[in-house]
Amino acid sequence: MVLKLYNTLTRKKETFRPLAKRRVSLYSCGPTVYHYAHIGNFRAFVFADTLRRTLEASGFRTKHVMNITDVGHLTDDAHDEGEDKLERQAEREGKTAHAIAEFYTRAFFKDLETIGIAKEKIKFPRATDHIKEQIAFIKKIEAKGYAYRTNDGIYFDTAKIRDYGKLARLDRKGLKSGARVAVNLEKRHPSDFALWKFSPAGAHRMQEWESPWGVGFPGWHIECSAMGKKFLGDQFDIHTGGMDLAPVHHVNEIAQTTALTGKPPARYWLHSNFVTMGDEKMSKSIGNIITLDGLAESGISARAYRYLLLSTHYRKPLTFTPSTAESALHTLKRLDDLYLEFPPTGGRISDTYHKKFLAALADDINTPKALAVLWGMIRDKKLKPQDKRATLLAFDQVLGLGFKTLKPALIPPQIQTLVFGREKARQAKNWVEADAYRIEARSLGYEIEDTPEGPKVKKV
Repeated sequence: MVLKLYNTLTRKKETFRPLAKRRVSLYSCGPTVYHYAHIGNFRAFVFADTLRRTLEASGFRTKHVMNITDVGHLTDDAHDEGEDKLERQAEREGKTAHAIAEFYTRAFFKDLETIGIAKEKIKFPRATDHIKEQIAFIKKIEAKGYAYRTNDGIYFDTAKIRDYGKLARLDRKGLKSGARVAVNLEKRHPSDFALWKFSPAGAHRMQEWESPWGVGFPGWHIECSAMGKKFLGDQFDIHTGGMDLAPVHHVNEIAQTTALTGKPPARYWLHSNFVTMGDEKMSKSIGNIITLDGLAESGISARAYRYLLLSTHYRKPLTFTPSTAESALHTLKRLDDLYLEFPPTGGRISDTYHKKFLAALADDINTPKALAVLWGMIRDKKLKPQDKRATLLAFDQVLGLGFKTLKPALIPPQIQTLVFGREKARQAKNWVEADAYRIEARSLGYEIEDTPEGPKVKKV
């Protein structure tokens, strides 16, 4: 099967060819752990998980790395200005930056499990555990003539990278008067970015380290280059993240890695689109965020939200509304009920539908098309129920909706008595009494259905 992926770097679908045969190295930008991750953030994480699952279902072995940003992410990263988000949150909550990072990292891992992302499949390096690697990376860049010193830090000279901004199609001339206006007047170019920031004179930060340039902390972008290189090598196969990371973070990541190694860190760059609320993207800075716990409080499970994400192609914007969430919840409930009704043993995976399913995913991870194949399989009257169950479980190795963990609801003894009584009445051809048992069960919230395999009961 030929896998095609849309590469942001080239703006086209390309046939995926890994650096090593049947092995894929994958890096995903992870959370900045100063607050809870919101459902907009989880679109990028679920996409990366679906991509990894697709690769493995296609016969590849994967090595997946996702960074944990616990230092250096400033409130105004486009200009390398403002407060460190971890330090600011620590002051707000009256805790240390380390305590903030630990609390929200644990919350993030819990949310990953809730939404069906297996932590054991991913390596999670933390920025603060790799300060030595980041300093070494900067020293090598500096030795090659790509870095210079200003009053507040060590900066990367973007003019020395011939195609700086190619990933996001940045207009370097336009930057002189555009949105990324330099705040630090010592910067040589508006697009130059901090590799290392000095701690303010007379101030003591919660997180600061000695370096060849003075006490300070790393810039946001250098962590991904340093940790990606450490765990995946000078160049790896795929880099993923939200599309908001492309114009600044990923452009700068490419620049500094290219300066050191002569090539971009990844060959394929895949970016997921925004989750919007009305006309705005979901954002902590705007304050229009919803967490997975918040979704659960409104009656929408993380599984239902994952289904909603899968129902829209990752490169298209997704508008979140209560009605779209409810629709996903009801659709998944219907699928759950069907799965639980299928015979639990003796099924075989449909080769025809499995090939169609993988072919849909091979077309740039087209999950909406893959779901259409799923529903076509479910509706196929020629396919045995037990084969439908086996095929659905095969699909779920990629979808990650957790059908295998579902268990039939326990039927209360009172309802079981009604089912038993109804069967006796039916065998005696006492149809009026049989209907009475069914009506009573329905009044208690259960439906008794007659099937060739015997009576089935489900909660309504």
